[in-house]
Amino acid sequence: MYDKYMKNIAVIGGGASGMACAVMLARKGIRVTILERGERLGRKLAATGNGQGNVTNTEMDASHFFSDDRNKVGRLLSRFGTDDTVQFLESMGGIFLPDSRGRVYPAGRQASAIVDLFRFELERLGVSICLSAQVNELAREGDFRLKWEGGQMRADAVVLAAGGKASPKFGTDGSAYALAERFGHRVTRLEPSLVRLRCDREIAKKLRGIRVDCALTLIRGKKAVFETRGDVLFTENGISGDAVFRASAYAEAGDRLSLDFLSDVSRERTEEVVLKKGLYCVVNNGLARVIESRIKSEGGSSVKYIKEFPLKVEGKEDFREAQVTKGGIPLRETDENLMSIFCENLYFTGEILNTDGECGGYNLQWAFTSAYCAAEGICS
Repeated sequence: MYDKYMKNIAVIGGGASGMACAVMLARKGIRVTILERGERLGRKLAATGNGQGNVTNTEMDASHFFSDDRNKVGRLLSRFGTDDTVQFLESMGGIFLPDSRGRVYPAGRQASAIVDLFRFELERLGVSICLSAQVNELAREGDFRLKWEGGQMRADAVVLAAGGKASPKFGTDGSAYALAERFGHRVTRLEPSLVRLRCDREIAKKLRGIRVDCALTLIRGKKAVFETRGDVLFTENGISGDAVFRASAYAEAGDRLSLDFLSDVSRERTEEVVLKKGLYCVVNNGLARVIESRIKSEGGSSVKYIKEFPLKVEGKEDFREAQVTKGGIPLRETDENLMSIFCENLYFTGEILNTDGECGGYNLQWAFTSAYCAAEGICS
């Protein structure tokens, strides 16, 4: 816990949660050093929301998250939720507004500008930043000793905010889990999430490049396990798009997908038009050709394929393509301020924990919520 004898806090990781925690601590007059393995801060944050910066969502509760302790996620969100995130970001500058789906973006729709806000604030607060500093040794000797190639430091408390395994191009390759394991922490099974799905390669290849706004249902056995509505983009070997990213958090190999390409139109109305005039101006022409081909080879009707287009999930793309890591350090191995139950003054924030959210700003909300709780724990 923070007291007058604490002189320095080390934050390992210069992503969203690491920068946010550093700002929150520095605003309380605490000396903070960020150790970032890459050549610049906030690389992954700059790419979020397709580069537009989806930072949170107005529909915020624990039901949108996956964790070994969802109740705890709910408690932490109640301490720092959507309004708190918007207020915190706007305290550094900018205007943040929700869209029709509740996704909150900067008014300028530029994620890289959010990184600029953090960069300017960190500089104003005098936070020390060490780039190209991948911590490879973290030990406790009264205080903490941290070492990286070309440098070392001692710290009274450490915030491990080094991310998960998803999107290694941004410097998150999963190597930071080893730092936590040295203190007795486990790492749960790691899986890619918010990622493209591989399915029916031959069909997807014929539809490659076609984007549709449709209703998507994920089916396991005879049960619908997830339903959503949004963009579906056909790719070389499967499907992408925001609806697919949301479904990927639930999907498993062997599941089935059902796509309704006219979810705003009744089956009766669809059948009336198709029987009289065919598929022109009903669905994309490329999709119409695939539907006609499937009817010839598999049977069925045009209306059935329009309202219940079937695809089989063969798997997910790997961590290189994923936005988020599912799994990590169990939330139950931390206290209510996300301090390790095995090592006093070692805190965790963001994606390194076994908590991930659906697509739509939930994962960045977790980054900011966990940053706040860790900062409060250090300062209490």
